[in-house]
Amino acid sequence: MMTVDLETLRLFLHVLAATIWVGGQITLAALVPALRAAGTDVPKAAANAFNRIAWPAFAVLVVTGVWNVIAEGDRGDAYQHTLSLKYALVLVSGVTAYLHARAASKRAMAIFGALTGLSALATLFVGIVLAG
Repeated sequence: MMTVDLETLRLFLHVLAATIWVGGQITLAALVPALRAAGTDVPKAAANAFNRIAWPAFAVLVVTGVWNVIAEGDRGDAYQHTLSLKYALVLVSGVTAYLHARAASKRAMAIFGALTGLSALATLFVGIVLAG
């Protein structure tokens, strides 16, 4: 049997948190029409329940992301430029998720929700590029 080391634990926690943050957003977005049919307050209740695990997952992503950067060390200019793009996308994903949760209008909620989802997917893609 193979041993489990800190690198395995670091990558597992990062992927698990990404699964919750990104996958949860996709799942919740797909469920919104059915949730609306169940009642006008149901989508908000579901979003609040999701936020109780999404934000801790986002925090784990940030912590394990920093851990990943430290573990990888300096891998050259191209890697650093791509990493800078990932930092920007993480920031956009977090800020737009925050704004989405506090949006007062349906239009703002839709715009910030779409930006959150797109930036989360883009962050995931750039993370795969970095993993090589």
